[in-house]
Amino acid sequence: MLGFFMYLFEIKKELLVGFSLSVLYITYYLVEVVKKPILVCREGEFRQFLVQKVPLLSEHYWPTPWCVESRLQTVLGSVLRSRLLPPVKYRREVLRLSDGGQVALDWVENGAIGEPTAVLLVLPGLTGSAEADYVRCIAAAATELGALCVVFNNRGLGGLPLTTPRLYCAVSHSDLAEAVRAVRAASPDVPLLAAGVSLGGLILGHYLAEHGDRSLVHAALVVSSPLDVVKGSECMERAPLNALLSYHMARNLRNTVRALRHAPAAQAHVAQLPQVQCDWLGVERARSVREFDAAFTTKHFGFDSVSAYYRAASLRDKLERVRVPLLCLCAADDPFQPLDAIPVREAEAAGVALAVTARGGHIGFLEGWWPARAAPTQYIARLTSQYFAALLAQPARLHRPPAPAPAPAQC
Repeated sequence: MLGFFMYLFEIKKELLVGFSLSVLYITYYLVEVVKKPILVCREGEFRQFLVQKVPLLSEHYWPTPWCVESRLQTVLGSVLRSRLLPPVKYRREVLRLSDGGQVALDWVENGAIGEPTAVLLVLPGLTGSAEADYVRCIAAAATELGALCVVFNNRGLGGLPLTTPRLYCAVSHSDLAEAVRAVRAASPDVPLLAAGVSLGGLILGHYLAEHGDRSLVHAALVVSSPLDVVKGSECMERAPLNALLSYHMARNLRNTVRALRHAPAAQAHVAQLPQVQCDWLGVERARSVREFDAAFTTKHFGFDSVSAYYRAASLRDKLERVRVPLLCLCAADDPFQPLDAIPVREAEAAGVALAVTARGGHIGFLEGWWPARAAPTQYIARLTSQYFAALLAQPARLHRPPAPAPAPAQC
């Protein structure tokens, strides 16, 4: 009998310990994890507009309770969405660039019904394409907006063969400029919206800064882009967990550039364009993004060092040249851009808005008990649709691109 009572005591003790730990975690979750996004935006009409018209910026963000760690959000967000969200059907348009290269514009089929309200141009991340999981979320948001959606695939990505010995990097905004002109020409009567994710956001930001008032984009959204690449690269190399993510990204980059080395059309030009030579042995040995950039990107694009490339790739000092309504979604625990690496003061001074959630990782932003919810209800999709819908409802807030140049007179 004594043994039976001891057994019951042990069970109660274990239940008490489990209950106490549950209470502690729930308290931690409610106090430290569930918070409203920090809205960084200087006082004025744009900030007031965001507060009043984009409800998500005033609501608490509830990360998935069993997946609040930043690296888990980053990895599981990609894995779950990739496997469980339905694929998107596209119609491909291959765009020949002025230097003989080519990019692909993948138009979402069966999207907007009736007259479109806008065109939403999506720029995927480092090695992403139209098939990326987060692109499916943004495509769903475009459908909610009643907008056409088109995805910009960088050179060599999305199954597109290379026709020149050139790939892309964070400052490859000239390719985007040609794509923007093509999209505007295809739909000149509706606003052109743009959403860039990670590296795609950097490329979009450089386009907006370079073109200023001449930008053909009416409004923009950037998601999980390291606005200060110098600080972001330092964070990316931190051992052990961030370094593992960097290793995974470097592996994807190695696979991408092998297409350049072995593409017949590219090989035919390598001897004529020695500036694109790179350290192929260093590329194969690269075990981090920084090592890959030192071996390939710096030499491929003519930078003196990887530090010089990262300085050029940073948007910190270029945000003031952006003239388009721009909202940047960031997570304070992003492994590649934590809160202390976000250029808060520069963004505020430039009139750019930052929405910084307490958690979310890098392109994670999972929420709810089961985060693999339908694409339109994903956090990224909801913010995209709310932000752009609010701007479309007040067209006076959209950037006004310059009128197209008149066609030359025919002799």
